[in-house]
Amino acid sequence: MNTSVSPATADATAPQSFGRQLHDAAADWWQTDFPNWIYVFKMVFAGLLALGIGYALDLESPRSGLITVFIVMQPQSGMILAKSFYRVIGTLVGSVAVVVFVGLFAQTPELFLLATACWIGLCTFGSALNRNFRSYGFVLSGYTVALIGIPAALNPALTFDSVMTRVTEITVGIVCAGVVSALVFPQASAPGLVRVIRGRFTAFVDLIGSTLGGSADRKALEAANARFVGDIIGLEALRSSAIFEDPEIRLRSGRLTRMNSEFMALSTRVHGLHQLMNRLHDSRNPSAQLVIDAISPYFREVQPLLTRSGGEPVMTAVDAADAALKLESYKRELPRRVRATRNAHAQKLDDDAVLDFDTASELLYRVIEELHAYTLTYASLVQRRHEREQWEHAYAPKTSMVTASVAGARAAITLIGLSTFWILSGWPSGDVAALNAAAFCAITSAAPDPAKATRTVTMGVALAVVLGYFYTFHIVPQLDGFWMLAAALTPVLMLAVLLTTRPTLAGYGLGICIFFPFVAVPDNLAHFNAAGYLNESIALMVSLIVTTGAFMVLLPPTTNWTVRHLEKQLRKQVVQACFARLAHLTLQFESGTRDLMHQITMLTGSRPALRKDAFGWMFATLEIGHAVIELRTELHGIRSGNPGLLSPAAYAALDRLRETLPALFEQPTPATLAAVLDANNRTIAEVQQAIGPHYRERSERHRLQRTLSYLHFIRTALLDPQSPLQPMHQGGTALAATSGVNHAA
Repeated sequence: MNTSVSPATADATAPQSFGRQLHDAAADWWQTDFPNWIYVFKMVFAGLLALGIGYALDLESPRSGLITVFIVMQPQSGMILAKSFYRVIGTLVGSVAVVVFVGLFAQTPELFLLATACWIGLCTFGSALNRNFRSYGFVLSGYTVALIGIPAALNPALTFDSVMTRVTEITVGIVCAGVVSALVFPQASAPGLVRVIRGRFTAFVDLIGSTLGGSADRKALEAANARFVGDIIGLEALRSSAIFEDPEIRLRSGRLTRMNSEFMALSTRVHGLHQLMNRLHDSRNPSAQLVIDAISPYFREVQPLLTRSGGEPVMTAVDAADAALKLESYKRELPRRVRATRNAHAQKLDDDAVLDFDTASELLYRVIEELHAYTLTYASLVQRRHEREQWEHAYAPKTSMVTASVAGARAAITLIGLSTFWILSGWPSGDVAALNAAAFCAITSAAPDPAKATRTVTMGVALAVVLGYFYTFHIVPQLDGFWMLAAALTPVLMLAVLLTTRPTLAGYGLGICIFFPFVAVPDNLAHFNAAGYLNESIALMVSLIVTTGAFMVLLPPTTNWTVRHLEKQLRKQVVQACFARLAHLTLQFESGTRDLMHQITMLTGSRPALRKDAFGWMFATLEIGHAVIELRTELHGIRSGNPGLLSPAAYAALDRLRETLPALFEQPTPATLAAVLDANNRTIAEVQQAIGPHYRERSERHRLQRTLSYLHFIRTALLDPQSPLQPMHQGGTALAATSGVNHAA
């Protein structure tokens, strides 16, 4: 037996030298851990800089600047600028509210606390309705009233001074965070945004190739679309941050928003086409295979349009310009070629198969059209200024008014409860408990699991209290000057910031970052009062325990009820598709549906069954809702240009369909599904009768055929065996709907 080993195999199996292993370990550390350590040093340096400036300016509480740095600091400078901008706005709005409330209710603390609770509830409600750092601005305007207003209400004569001091301290922290982030090892948001755009375009090109080429199954496509939901939200967040730091991004902001909109529309089209072809593969109609054979060659022609001359996929915006030219030529020739294919197979296809072919070819044309637009926008990013920048349709988030109201009510009830206990008990540190509970109830309300987030922060605060006691009464009295204080604080602050870079430990680090300076860093006029320290520490712990309890008891966001409610809101997007104004409706529908799904995804991390059900409804909602919008747009053109093209009976049938669809998605039952299928079949029959065997101009016939294609696609989506509507099919409903001449009822 020959046991010789080739040199290549020997090199691969030989152990690496110690030097090589050390080199690989160092390279890995440089790529993964070094950026975290840079972030730690920057954050601590910026915080101590703000603290030193606060002492130098003789501010009342220099630690507020240090805490502000820890609150606004982010890895990228664009995120810091965005968060700082909204923090300033929120603080100013909250400061105005403080002056108003103190002026109105300073003599009646019960009314002041009630007004403060209502304000915080309202701001928490506004925070839930918004996204990104704009949401943070609402949070700030809410708890600024608690942080400044409650102490100011105890000393009304010092209200204006307290407000100005607070704003100055926050401004110092914001400026220090921004300057350090921009000058010390700056990390811009723009390169990350470019990587996301390029990576998403490349991934989608691959997906289109595998989907239209027939190598992607349903599960792979749905998994890709699930990832795209997060990508869409993430790109919008990155764009909204990057415009604060980079003028080049600001010049392209409209095109980036446009790309997100076009990407949503395109991904829905591709998914719809893939689902239609899946249904044809599963069809019992013998002519279905003829349709597949006739339309599939066009699918295989798309992938080469999105590759470079060397065979590599299109990646950069420069490459996209060449792909856009090829797509434009292909799009121009596609209708003529499809008509020729249809005519060549017309004698072999029955009425059902003709409808399938027309629907598939219409979807294919729409895919190419959307892909061309998306590629053009991507290619335009090379130029600083471009006509495609003129895009005013912003991403439109969608939040349930019920869940937002619950979040606002929860924050208000928590503050009212603690304030009542404070007033009735006469607790000296009750104000600290009340204002801290209000602040954290507002801050953590946007977390996927706020009760868990508050629990981890509580553990961090407990550690901060212990360390703070040791520092306050054993270390700080021994220090002389700011530099010794900074040196003493640095180890704890570095540890706390390092913990925030670890996802599983971030809550503990946040608790230490915010509350260790609160209890351990002395004011300009230092006080060493052990009884007062213990009272405030107990107040902090009580406030966080009460906040955690509020999130666990007062309709927790992570309950199945909340997920089901959001799922119902997602289904109700079909109502918007049926009745909302057509202007900008596609973008509002697409972004709202995906935003709701993103919220459900955040809440169902440990409940895959709920998430799977919600994704099923998202795909059904997108498919049918998008087809309804296209149908309404086509009908609007018919009504305004040639109303006699359809008979009064056809218009009545279309109105009936538009009435039954919302009822189905609001209350999915066998009865509502049967009503929609009946209305859809009747409408198809009326439109087919309008087309007729008699002569019509090509434009009229094409318009009616497009209308018929949208109706047929809605019907196939309703009958999809993989749809969440499938359990609603009664006995022979599905079979009856699929049989019959020309789909007539």
